[in-house]
Amino acid sequence: MVAVIARRSRLLLIRRSDQVSAPGKFCFPGGAIEKGETEEEAVVRELREELGVCVQPVRRVWESCTEWGVQLSWWQSRLADDAPIVPNAAEVSEIGWYTIPEILGLSDLLSSNRQFLEKVLAGDIQLDLDP
Repeated sequence: MVAVIARRSRLLLIRRSDQVSAPGKFCFPGGAIEKGETEEEAVVRELREELGVCVQPVRRVWESCTEWGVQLSWWQSRLADDAPIVPNAAEVSEIGWYTIPEILGLSDLLSSNRQFLEKVLAGDIQLDLDP
């Protein structure tokens, strides 16, 4: 499950901590769905765990499978403008708001995230960049 959060044409990105898989890589926040959870519940839980925020899942915008065979559901989600973001240092080493071109310029971007953004730019995925 992946949460895509936009604010003023910028997307929220995290850099993964050294304590998790793919350390040091940039990606959208997210994680695994726990047994008995809906995708929406997983979005809310994962963002609370990783960033200390409460988000509202809006809609699923894409589904994909990573090179490791992991199925991902990509959810456009909303975060209140005044919500303070407090990263969990065990999972996240930094956060930032980036434009799509800035993200695509990152050499340490997870390949699934690059594929997602290329599909957004191609018009294959509809994303509200200024909700």
